[in-house]
Amino acid sequence: MNKKIAVEQSLTNVSDALREKGYDVVELKSAADAENCSACVVTGIDNNVMGMQDVSTKAPVIEASGLSADEVCQQVEQRIQ
Repeated sequence: MNKKIAVEQSLTNVSDALREKGYDVVELKSAADAENCSACVVTGIDNNVMGMQDVSTKAPVIEASGLSADEVCQQVEQRIQ
């Protein structure tokens, strides 16, 4: 599979869950980290600080706030098919 998913630093449980499912997980610290990713997972808290709304990425951006790690994984799988 080897799909690359950018995950915000604070979401370690999501990163771990995605790695277990075989995804290549990179830390999302800046807009540049979203390049060449199949999807981006953010908390929604600091979207504006990171400038995510300005990122011209075709990858879906999944907001993880209020979701469990498993629910985020399901969202990723649905959105990147």
